[in-house]
Amino acid sequence: MSLQILDLEPLKKHALTTEPFPFMVVEGTFKAEAIPQLTRDFPDITNAGLYPADVLDMGPAMHKLIEELSSDDFRRVLEEKFGMDLKDRPPMVTLRKYARFKDGRIHADTDSKVVTILLYLNETWPHEGGQLRFLRSPDDLESTIEEITPLAGTMVIFKVTPNGWHGHVKHVGERRVLMLNYMVNQDLCDRELKRHRFSAKVKNFKHMVGMA
Repeated sequence: MSLQILDLEPLKKHALTTEPFPFMVVEGTFKAEAIPQLTRDFPDITNAGLYPADVLDMGPAMHKLIEELSSDDFRRVLEEKFGMDLKDRPPMVTLRKYARFKDGRIHADTDSKVVTILLYLNETWPHEGGQLRFLRSPDDLESTIEEITPLAGTMVIFKVTPNGWHGHVKHVGERRVLMLNYMVNQDLCDRELKRHRFSAKVKNFKHMVGMA
């Protein structure tokens, strides 16, 4: 596929926020002409929860997006911004299409992850809920550092730290997001992928039983 999906220039120009933990929120990271194709090619996920990219049936634009996110060029931009060496940190890509009422609870990512990238894929966002918030507190959704509307091409990147609290305002329904995690090592990456793949099989089985 010849279409380029990512525009790395906004990412290269954006300053890193360092307090209370290192993060960036960058808008416009998709080429404008790519957005309709990403909408068309997003996998037909029927359940809530995270799904590993390799178990999903998706179109060529989504495959191209994952290819570009997995590239050395993208990794090197992150390394320069965050002052980190990610060369030996295996990437793990998962996708989510639906949010449940219980989703968005405040948490910090586990220490099996080094850097987390959230890339939103919603062409519009007319909803009152669903906005990600970086937070100063582990138990107060109003302790907002920054609030992010999950619109297509908005990329959220943060270094995983014990105080990297985040959550989102409650939203039930479609909320498309791709998550790329640079994992500490391959064993932890394989373990997480195995867990997500098993979960995906269980959810798909329940969905098929429900349709019978």
